[in-house]
Parts: sequence; C-alpha cells; structure tokens
Amino acid sequence: MKKLIYTTFAAVLLFTAASCSDSDLDPTLAQSKDLESNVKSAEDLKGILYGALNRISSSTYYGRDYIIINEVRSDNAYSNGNSNRFINEARMDILPTQSNGVWSQLYSVIGSANIIINAADITGDAAEINHYKGQALAIRALAHFDLVKLYGQQHVTGGSDLGVPYVTTFRDPDNYFPTRKTATEVKTLAIADLDQALTLMSPALNDATKQTITTHAANAIKAKIALYFGDMTTAKDAAWAVINSQAFTIPDAADFAATWSTDSAANSIFEIAASPTDNSGINGLANIYRGSTYGDISILQNLKDIYDANDVRGSAAFIGSDALGIKNVGKYPTMGTFDDNISVLRYEEMVLIYAEAILATDPVGSLTYLNMIPAKRNATTYLVSSLDNILLERRKEFAFEGMRFHDLARTGKDIPLVDPFNQTHGGATYGDFRYAYPIPNAEADVNSNVVQNKGY
Repeated sequence: MKKLIYTTFAAVLLFTAASCSDSDLDPTLAQSKDLESNVKSAEDLKGILYGALNRISSSTYYGRDYIIINEVRSDNAYSNGNSNRFINEARMDILPTQSNGVWSQLYSVIGSANIIINAADITGDAAEINHYKGQALAIRALAHFDLVKLYGQQHVTGGSDLGVPYVTTFRDPDNYFPTRKTATEVKTLAIADLDQALTLMSPALNDATKQTITTHAANAIKAKIALYFGDMTTAKDAAWAVINSQAFTIPDAADFAATWSTDSAANSIFEIAASPTDNSGINGLANIYRGSTYGDISILQNLKDIYDANDVRGSAAFIGSDALGIKNVGKYPTMGTFDDNISVLRYEEMVLIYAEAILATDPVGSLTYLNMIPAKRNATTYLVSSLDNILLERRKEFAFEGMRFHDLARTGKDIPLVDPFNQTHGGATYGDFRYAYPIPNAEADVNSNVVQNKGY
C-alpha cells in the first residue's frame, strides 16, 4: 500500500501539481491546465486521492508541524531550541508573516479533495467512484476542521467566532475571494460533508491497510468535530458507530509500544503511510522529538509525573531522557529509516470521546468506557467519571500526538503554567488572542474578505 500510494501519486503528478499549489486561495495564480477535461476515470480519482493523502503526510501537516504546534503550546512539552525549531510556536509568538505554512498546506489538501468531489462524467465502477468521492469529502471536512482549530477565533475574547473560508470548489472564478465562515458554520459544513461521505462510501470497499479514509475513519472524524464543538449527541452516535463496528481493539500494555512501529495495528483507524524511501526524513516526528540533529521537543516534568509507577505510558518504553531533557521515545520511534506510519485516528480516542459524550446522561456508563483505557495500560482506574478525569486520561493517552492544546481550548481552560522557565508562552489564559494563529499575510494581502484575527 505504501508503494502504491506514492507510485500512483507520481503517475498523476500532472493533476496534483496543478491542483495542489501552495496558493490554493491565491486569486492571482493562473490555472495552468483544464483539470476537468483531464480527470476522466476512477483511476484518475484514485491518483488524486493518493496525492491528497501524500500532502496530509507532509511535515507541514500531520507529518510533524500540526502535531508539534499543539504540544508546545500546552503543558506537555516545550522547545529546547537545539536547532532553533518551534521556538516562536512555543512562545505563542507567531506573526502573520510566519503563519502561512499550515494554512497553505491544508488548503492544498482541500484543493485536491475538491477536484475529486466535483468531477463529473467519470468512467468506471460507480461504487468505487462514490467511495473515492466520499473519502474526498471526509478529507475536506478534516482539513477545514484542523484549519479552524488553529486559525479560528472561537476561543478568543471578542473574536466574534470567526473561522476560516470553507472552500468547496477548485479555483472557482466566482469565488476567488472567499470570506471567513464562523467557526460554527465550519462545523456545520464539515458535518454535512461527512454525512454525505457516509452515504456515498461502501464498507465493503474499506481499505484494510487503514492508510486511506474508511467509513470508520469518516465516523471518527465526525466524532472528533462534534466533541470539539460540544455537540455531544452527534459525538456519541459517531463514536459509537466506530465502537459498535467491533473492527478495532485496545492493545494490552505489553503490546502497546509495538503498535507505534506496526503498520495497520489493531487500534489504528486511519494512519498516514511512510516507507524507507518515502517519508519526511529528518523533518519528521521522530527526529524532532529525539534526533541528535534536531531533537528540539522536550517533555515537561509535570507530564512525566502524572503517570502511575506501573503505567506503560510512563515507562522507559515511552519516556526517556538525553542531554536535551526528558524525551518521547515510544511514539514515532524509528530513527534512521523514519518509516513508521503516522497515526491520525486511534480507537482509544473513540472510546474516550464516547465516555465524555455520555458523561452528563449516563455517568456509570461513562466510567466503564473511561476505565477501558487505564485498564489496558497497567494504570490505576478511576472511581468516578468526570470531565477532569477524562481530560487527565486523554492527556496521558494522547501525549505527543497534538491533542492537548485543543482539549484545553475546547473546554475553556487556561494553559497550566507548570514550568515558568521552559514554558516560554507564560501560561496563556483562556480568551487570550494567542489561542488563535494569525491569518497569514500571504492570504490577507490578496483577499480583503479574509480579515485578520484580533490582536495581530
């Protein structure tokens, strides 16, 4: 599957190079080829889909930056500055001249998705065509969700809930200057995309390698979005769809470490492919966490201290140390070849989403699902289910995966200042304008409809 993704991507470079420039919202960029007349078959759609997945794996997105940004802005990790990477991100001191990388990368992913979604008169098996279109809809929803989490004003006092443009066409001349939707509108549109995706996709066509979007992944994305926006009914139903599929399991403590170097592990819902010949190399997650050349991301002592003595997640299999400080050594572990697949969606997240979603209506059931995770990690289980306990377990389980900042933000919390020396952001309070990244100048300068965020 890994070779198929990147070999196919190379074969359709004609399409993806035109569809996925770093300026997908730039109205001055001329479209060099009439893509609609060249996307003709189901195989063409598959090629563009694999190109979109390749872009998701970029070091600017899930290959590194999007994960690290949301660790160093929290109480989990910090930048030690070994190679001068992620220093400004850790300070929460990003300027509009510095915020374009993620913005451009995610809109390039959206550009690829839109080509697939809007392609007409495609030859081939109808079920396969619909499955590709459904995957593209789910990818479009995920990318917009990730954009609004980073650039949206929903957690900024006086930010008026401004989100991001929700782009549904590829360089549409009638929509060269899209406006920002509210964060709530982005949520509504993303859920609608996922609902449509699930009507188009066929479980029989789900990819067993978990390296493309499946119906399970579409439901998992839906659950994440709903939870973030406090839509507990939708979060509950979508998470339950994954749980009730019985397609996934929580690995035992003895097996957990191995899942991070095992492709398509039993707890994986969606992962990004990497191979010894096609990966982010030194610009990936392994090297930024512990590589001798970079190794810029160190762990705060406070995070290490939350694990029980017997909790495998706090053991030497996951947390080590070197001259630069305490280190993540268990997740994204393989140096040299850098060929560990990158987990984007795990089954454990669905279990904890379900526990949180039913907390208010079924606290006893919530406790059952909450305790499923520590019970499999040799950790102490909880006596009661509460939001604080669920957030604590999420912090333990998803450390180094880029979720902590968003968990604090979505629940209206300040960023705990547990280490005034290493946490150079100083522990921002909820509502601080720095909870949102600035809109990049590269966008705002050419599109007056995209107004700048408060404080920048």
